Amino acid sequence: MTDFFAPTLIFFLGAALLPLLPYRGRVAVILAVPALAFLLIWQLPFGQGWTYQLFGHELTLLRVDRLSKVFGYVFTINAFAAFLFALHLRTRFEHIAALLYIGASLGAVFAGDLISLYLFWEVMAIASTFLILARGTKPSLQAGFRYVLVHLFGGLCFLAGILLYIQATGSVAFEAFTWRGLPTWLILIGFLVNAAAPPFSAWLSDAYPEATVTGGVILTAYTTKTAVYTLIRGFPGWEILMVVGCFMAVYGIIYAILENDMRRILAYSIINQVGFMICGIGIGTALAINGATAHAFSHIIYKALLWMSAGAVLQLTGRSKCTDLGGLYKTMPLTLIFGCIGALAISSFPGFSGYTSKPMIIEAGIHEGLYWVWLILEIASAGVFLHAGIKFPYFVFFAKDSGQRPGDPPKHMLAAMAFLSFICLFLGFYPQPLYDILPYPVDFVAYTWDHTVNQLQLLMFSALAFFLLLPMLRRTETISLDTDWFYRRGGQLFYRVAERSFNRLNSWGDQLFVRRLPAALARFFADPADRLHALFVAPYYKMIGKEVSADEPGRCERSAYPIGGGVLLAVLFLALMSFLFFL
Repeated sequence: MTDFFAPTLIFFLGAALLPLLPYRGRVAVILAVPALAFLLIWQLPFGQGWTYQLFGHELTLLRVDRLSKVFGYVFTINAFAAFLFALHLRTRFEHIAALLYIGASLGAVFAGDLISLYLFWEVMAIASTFLILARGTKPSLQAGFRYVLVHLFGGLCFLAGILLYIQATGSVAFEAFTWRGLPTWLILIGFLVNAAAPPFSAWLSDAYPEATVTGGVILTAYTTKTAVYTLIRGFPGWEILMVVGCFMAVYGIIYAILENDMRRILAYSIINQVGFMICGIGIGTALAINGATAHAFSHIIYKALLWMSAGAVLQLTGRSKCTDLGGLYKTMPLTLIFGCIGALAISSFPGFSGYTSKPMIIEAGIHEGLYWVWLILEIASAGVFLHAGIKFPYFVFFAKDSGQRPGDPPKHMLAAMAFLSFICLFLGFYPQPLYDILPYPVDFVAYTWDHTVNQLQLLMFSALAFFLLLPMLRRTETISLDTDWFYRRGGQLFYRVAERSFNRLNSWGDQLFVRRLPAALARFFADPADRLHALFVAPYYKMIGKEVSADEPGRCERSAYPIGGGVLLAVLFLALMSFLFFL
């Protein structure tokens, strides 16, 4: 294993080379890097390599097994398609951030210990932030700021869990956690933040739609799916994940149906689809884990295809809201076809990749007698066809004619969409190559009569409901409030409270320590002995009935004070300074 190159280093080296190359050289590098990484992962033998010592712990950068390989395959396939889609970019900035982001994602997938995983985890968060900031608009800058803050919170939970886990067990190995204590719960929270589990999900729908056209395609594949990988690796069979996954599946549907912006529709769809995967992880059986892994593979492909379709529309029209679009089928026929393939794949339509992956999770729930899981996921499946299978293509390409006549995007964009469309269709008709690389042997047949008829009935009734309820589903200029409202408003409230409180404190400190106290000390030390005499002796004179003339010159000026008084003042001053020094 030590003779093999770590796949993540290929991406990091590509990022280092990119600033030195002209445009044609950069094109060659961004296409060659994912292709070489895919071939390397294909050749990697099972086992561990690239181990090193840190603080007395053995860390592993390259842990290769069936689970890490399948995520490595799909990460590099998607990277090739995304870079092909982004060939028109002349700037280096976005490509460098993308290479670092994808490389760190691969590093997390192949990491064999918690410390290495954490380091790659944080590089992912930083590099992905630049894909959002690259758009350069005010909303993207604000969304990027909120994005990185949420991920810093998740990273801190993860780090705290790691430190407590190492202290309790003395181990840094990243394997399935059997102990359920505070450290593992903190690690789980850190993973769920990256998986966009509510109430920490709003970062996804807030940030991804504000990324660049090409950055959005890349972002959809890695952060949430790396989180799915870590959950499969660390928390299989944790029942709480079934509840979280079912909630996510329904939560994403509701918000996607309410949304007006096409990229926000697809962003909420990610939450919905990741919910299916997390539910499968919670079930924890071999069939469920295979289903979660296969669905993550399929999802990365068809979701990138959908974002490419939406990105092409955004780039050519400059518009993203459904109310501003429509009628594009007239001049964007190829974009429409590729978008519809992605829409049918995400809807689990027979003949497309989603049909051969997602039902494995539902079938696993039935085998375990979890009928409540089956019911929720079936309802969620119907909702997917509503919001992604029909709503997205209908309002973007059909519905009212917006008068836009942009034409299809450049050939390299169409080639990228055609490549992913082929994978969606190939795995839909012949899923065996995908089944062969899953973590466990697959005993599942997608194309049975009952399953196919039931799925078609579900989809057709969903389509009927959509068109019957179309007057209620027509989009309006509305904004859907998500859980990010609390920290957006809460952040503003905290800022106002802090500003007023600290400004008042500063004003009080300025009056006391800058203006009044120095003036009082100056008056006192102009004649300190006389001041002390007036402070202590004058009350005594009044008590015995003796009056002191105001015109009488100060005793200090008349040298009327004994030496002992000065010594007493010096001793008291030294005592006070010593007390303050040793306090």
